[in-house]
Amino acid sequence: MIETPPALAATAGGSLLVLAILAPCAGILLSFVLGGRFAERVALGLTPIGLAIATAIAVLVWRTGAPLVYNVAGLPPPLGIALRADGISCVMLVTAALVIGAAGFYARANFSTPEGVTEARAPLAFWILIQAIWAALTILFVGGDLFNLYVALELLTFAAVPLVCLGGKPETLVAALRYLLFALFGSVFYLLGAALIYGAYGTLDIVLLSERVRAIPAVWLAAGLMTAGLLAKTALFPLHLWLPPAHANAPAAASAVLSGLVVKGSFFLTIRLWFYVLPALPGSAAEAVLGTLGSAAILFGSVLALRQERLKLLIAYSTLAQIGYLFLIFPLASGAHPWVADGWGGGMMQTLSHAFAKAAMFMAAGLVAESLGHDRIAEFAGAGRAMPATFFALGLGGLSLMGLPPSGGFAAKWLLLRASVASGQWPWAVVMLAGGLLAAGYVYRILAAALADGAVALKAPPQRSREAIALALAIVAVALGFAPQSFFDFLQVGRAAAAAALQ
Repeated sequence: MIETPPALAATAGGSLLVLAILAPCAGILLSFVLGGRFAERVALGLTPIGLAIATAIAVLVWRTGAPLVYNVAGLPPPLGIALRADGISCVMLVTAALVIGAAGFYARANFSTPEGVTEARAPLAFWILIQAIWAALTILFVGGDLFNLYVALELLTFAAVPLVCLGGKPETLVAALRYLLFALFGSVFYLLGAALIYGAYGTLDIVLLSERVRAIPAVWLAAGLMTAGLLAKTALFPLHLWLPPAHANAPAAASAVLSGLVVKGSFFLTIRLWFYVLPALPGSAAEAVLGTLGSAAILFGSVLALRQERLKLLIAYSTLAQIGYLFLIFPLASGAHPWVADGWGGGMMQTLSHAFAKAAMFMAAGLVAESLGHDRIAEFAGAGRAMPATFFALGLGGLSLMGLPPSGGFAAKWLLLRASVASGQWPWAVVMLAGGLLAAGYVYRILAAALADGAVALKAPPQRSREAIALALAIVAVALGFAPQSFFDFLQVGRAAAAAALQ
């Protein structure tokens, strides 16, 4: 890595971290003030700026080989609040910028303010909520304090839930209320756990806690409460009941963001909790529980996906299955073992490849539903020939979900398999192989139906620009499979420092 003077990096890094948060927040305020069609222009105008800031943060961390740290108001913890960006923060910031930007440009066809209308409710709400999700995710990725991460998590929830029911249909309202119920219970559990930790150690700063936390009853209780709350928000089996109806009934652009990014926010916080705050706990039992729940999600979600008759419901249940792979990072990337780097790299690669693949698939599914007037898989015969680019995007996204080479999903699952075999934890490998076969089954169902002989009458051909957006995201999911070793080394930036704090 190229060295950058520490003082210069700290100054530039602090400004960039603050800008990364302020940009979408400023966009929300401007959208409220200007209203109408200006909300769309503000949101879309900020996407390249946000991407540039995220990329600059990633470049600076790569050049220094160390996390960026900024103490708000110049006060270090525990008196002040610290913002920190390490390797995984950077890749998630860039991923969020890309997916939200793509969703924004895709959504213009559905959420532009109609001509002759000064302001419409749904478009204004959509553009404000999408920026609120971006702001919340940014705080989650760079926050260094458990309470401020809780605030970001709540902002994420209260921005995501209304996106589900923007259409105003009864089924979307029911789905949104169920989502809200699970999210609120998760919030209460998380906040109770954070209060216990604060009572025990007098701080909620992640780095300070990593130095102080020890295996005492209060910490174990706090860990259990916080983890349960985060699992409810992530929709890990068996706390998944809210996810399929919410993701399947939301507008396509919203589904792409909800599945690709929003569930990753609470998962990312679970990673922070166990790998950065609680590494001193003897976590073999907790790791086994999380791995078992993840394995159950892979099998249960995949089987349910196979049984769905609607395309968006199938993709939503596949999200439940793919979330399961994420939680195999806990038994496969903990401790100081030779296989830990593979487990860590595989888990984070799964996070990234799923974000792009699932966003692409939901966008393509939205185009299918609009063009055909429905998304019933049994009636897709001939649709593949009528909409080749749309189904090609669906197929590429499915390629990554199955874990076929050369996709990012293959790289993720290969690393997780390698870690599982090297550590002697064979059950995880068996589940992953079974999950890959089941994923092949439900992706085959989609493509086989679409490529069957038949004739379909399109209500309107899909817009080429929107097909291009879905296809671009699917290509990124595949291209991640070519990531060099330096990329996986970058994912380790900041993690070693967290482990060293205990020694």
